[in-house]
Amino acid sequence: MRSWLRVRAGLSATADGLFAAGLATLNLPVLTIWLAGLILSPLPVLGTDILTVAVTIVRWRADLERRLAARAGLPIRRPYPPPPKRSEVGDRLWVRWIITDPATWRDMAWLLPGALVAVCLGVITLAIPAYGLVGVGLLPLWLHLGEVRFGYGVFWPTMTTAEAWLSLPQGLVILAVGLVLAPLLRTTDVLFTQLFLAPTMSAELRLRVAHLTTTRTDTIDAQAAELRRIERDLHDGAQARLVSVAMTIGLAERLVRRDPSAALKLLAEARLSSTAALVELRHLVRGIHPPVLAERGLEGAVQALALSLPVKTPVASHLPGRLETSVESAVYFAVAETLANMVRHSRARSAWVTIGHTGDVLAVEVGDDGVGGADPARGTGLIGIMRRLNAFDGTMAVSSPPGGPTVVTMELPCALSSPKI
Repeated sequence: MRSWLRVRAGLSATADGLFAAGLATLNLPVLTIWLAGLILSPLPVLGTDILTVAVTIVRWRADLERRLAARAGLPIRRPYPPPPKRSEVGDRLWVRWIITDPATWRDMAWLLPGALVAVCLGVITLAIPAYGLVGVGLLPLWLHLGEVRFGYGVFWPTMTTAEAWLSLPQGLVILAVGLVLAPLLRTTDVLFTQLFLAPTMSAELRLRVAHLTTTRTDTIDAQAAELRRIERDLHDGAQARLVSVAMTIGLAERLVRRDPSAALKLLAEARLSSTAALVELRHLVRGIHPPVLAERGLEGAVQALALSLPVKTPVASHLPGRLETSVESAVYFAVAETLANMVRHSRARSAWVTIGHTGDVLAVEVGDDGVGGADPARGTGLIGIMRRLNAFDGTMAVSSPPGGPTVVTMELPCALSSPKI
């Protein structure tokens, strides 16, 4: 099994290396377009549009290389800061922003050396296993065609049948070596690409600041929306019932001497209304911070939530301690929203929740065997979960191919505050 996996990895790396080499042939035309846009940028109006198109093409080419790097297991982040609005800053400042962007110049500087490295390594990646395949296929050709020189002095010196037989094991060895070297050559290409296309430390800092600004803004908006929801629920629910209770008790006070039986009926209605108001207040409190979460922690709260679902949902948890209250609340509601989406959309027969803590990272996995097809871009539920996790610098990954299964993985950097007793 391991041998097959290595062969598969070698074939995949060979294909990616060839694809990268093919894409590298686009680098020279892309560089030409960039230089043309830079030269024509002083032209009024038209020059700005040409430069904008040139930058778009350069970044498109760099993003293609970043996607290939991610396939190789070495993802490269996009280093570009958020662009200003052209309508607000004007054409002149827009051109200035493009020309002074260090990430764009690093992309441009990568185009030629990146093409040379990708082509050279791609040729080597293909040449070694291809040479091995020639040796493997030489014996059948020799036996079929008779005494033939198949590239004597260039490929395989096969003057006799015995030499043709020797080419088979030699070709297999060279083929195996080529498949083993292919991932290493591909990794070398990606590491060279990272020197140019990966964000610098200053770019990382800018991206971090931009990310924090966005996430904190989303958090403030979410908190404001939550406060408006609580205010609306209090105003339309418990507050209205309590006002009704007060009015009913006032009427009972007026009737208590004249018509005691009617007063008793009104008091009974007030008691029922107060009970209903108390139930609504309890539901509202659970929506803010469930009591089970404060009493039993994240594990117990998620287990209680799973027991209330219509599908079987086992919970596997490995938390040697308690999390911070804010983190527990965020993770609990994220899991609750994920399971609610599962019940509404997935048509699953079973689901599972796994909670673990390694180092300073809390990892939560929620999965089901439903129909799949979950996409954060097509609904607000998963986007809301992302925003909730972003407040704690958390991440969420969704794997949901058509036909299932759907697996939502959430990770938050956090430490255990105290051991469980």
